[in-house]
Amino acid sequence: SLLQEKLIMRTNWTTKIVGSKVVLVPYREAHVDKYHKWMKSEELQELTGSEPLTLEQEREMQMTWREDKDKCTFIVLNKESLHNTGDEVLSMVGDTNLFLKEDGSAEAEIMIAEVEARGKKLGWEAMLLMLRYGVEVLEISRFEVKIKMENIASIKMFEKIGFGEESRSEVFQEVTSVLEVTNEIKEFLKVQNEWLLEEYKHSQV
Repeated sequence: SLLQEKLIMRTNWTTKIVGSKVVLVPYREAHVDKYHKWMKSEELQELTGSEPLTLEQEREMQMTWREDKDKCTFIVLNKESLHNTGDEVLSMVGDTNLFLKEDGSAEAEIMIAEVEARGKKLGWEAMLLMLRYGVEVLEISRFEVKIKMENIASIKMFEKIGFGEESRSEVFQEVTSVLEVTNEIKEFLKVQNEWLLEEYKHSQV
């Protein structure tokens, strides 16, 4: 329903998810400059299958993320850095997204853009927090990921979560893997990390 669609957007826009090592916050205009700098990286463009955007296009994109009922995005912050500095932009390490589909499924994405933040399980935790949010708040019943074949670390991470390979595209050089949300998966997501949903107050940032 239209009310449900509005609620999903509003819930996402006013929600902060606090984990053990990361905090997920809504993608705000204040985050755009740093995000835009990240996406100038050819490596990240290649791994995420993204085209470089101008700063103005990125600002417009941030608005669509905020208003589009089919998209759910959070910026991934390093919790320790946020605690020490109180500065969200300084603490930004990546983002995680869900693209919601009509059939109750969603395509999931995770990106740890800051090189020094990789290999510290921040991406692992952020993805698990996002999947749990998808299951418990958005009532997603099936997740899908598309990963570049060269991104071995990401393929292994999703395998560890429980995703199974569904298909491979030689043309796009990517693997599609899926995860059906069973009771077992719900329980797995619950015991992995600290998990706290808090209200995100935009006026105080």
